[in-house]
Amino acid sequence: MTVEDIATQSFEGGAGALVPAPPSGARQVWRRLRGRPAALAGGAVIVLLVLVAVGAPLLAALEGQDTTSYHAGLVDSASGGVPLGHFGGVSGSHWLGVEPGTGRDLFARLAYGARVSLGVAFGASVLQVLIGVTLGLAAGLGNRWVDGLLSRITDIFVVMPALILAIALLAVVPGGFPRPVLLTLVLGLLAWGGFAKIVRAQVLAQKSLDYVAASRLAGSSPWRTARRELLPALVAPVLSYAAVTLPTNIVSEAGLSFLGIGVTPPTPSWGQMLSSATTWYQADSAYVLLPAALLFVTVLAFTVFAEGVRAALDPRAASRLRVGTRAGRRGGEVAAEPATAPAADGPAGSARTTGTPNGGGTA
Repeated sequence: MTVEDIATQSFEGGAGALVPAPPSGARQVWRRLRGRPAALAGGAVIVLLVLVAVGAPLLAALEGQDTTSYHAGLVDSASGGVPLGHFGGVSGSHWLGVEPGTGRDLFARLAYGARVSLGVAFGASVLQVLIGVTLGLAAGLGNRWVDGLLSRITDIFVVMPALILAIALLAVVPGGFPRPVLLTLVLGLLAWGGFAKIVRAQVLAQKSLDYVAASRLAGSSPWRTARRELLPALVAPVLSYAAVTLPTNIVSEAGLSFLGIGVTPPTPSWGQMLSSATTWYQADSAYVLLPAALLFVTVLAFTVFAEGVRAALDPRAASRLRVGTRAGRRGGEVAAEPATAPAADGPAGSARTTGTPNGGGTA
């Protein structure tokens, strides 16, 4: 029996039982992710928010309201439009109250606002990944001049104040252009530099490996080599960075809408609602707290989930996840067994007690 065979044994109550080898690929990532309850909780919140955004029309119809209908009878015109009733006019017809001044239903506007905020963030992230991966591959696989040119362009976009440039671009675009689409394009076209630098560094590291060199010596074109050999190795770092970038895009969209150059009424957006709520924080605090709380919970959920995904995709994090768990204790027993087991006759027994895979002495 070899050392590899011994490493798959688990001893419980003095009896040896063979256990299957650890799963690989997606199963291994899921197994590591399950060891992080905070990441799972963040993922559950994200799924709930996505369901709310996708099902916004159904939820609004279930409540019996929409995002544009004014209800003048639900606000007090004598006090400037403060909602009548407690907690911003919460009732059976308006589950989260109404908007000050207009009487529009807050639940419907928040649900539709999730569509805009999450849609812009997802769309911008996809665009950043596509541009960054393409230019990073081109820089890593190109010659010295191509690499130098693309690297300098990437550096410009990395150090460029993207938010200020986005404000300038959004201010000059005609108002008839759909603002959510414009926000997606602006954020996606200005913030891809981080992806390009990560991909270029990974490609330069992978180019010197034997399987990539063998593919190129076999006559594969650079892009065929990139598609078959390099892209699978880029999934983990790109996905990890995308998970971190997505909450940044949510905050950027909210900030631009808060400044009045993002999504404009009557289209609902959490940032745009916060912008209009600044004059009502004393008279109707619920109107400020609801979109602010949703933004906080969304960004927190994405940040925690992104950290969990990064750790799950990092093979070096596997041992840390098992520390102090039952799997970690069983792993310690497996590691200790070869050194304490009695020697067996023959080469296998010798390898079991005195050898290592590298022939370096006692384990």
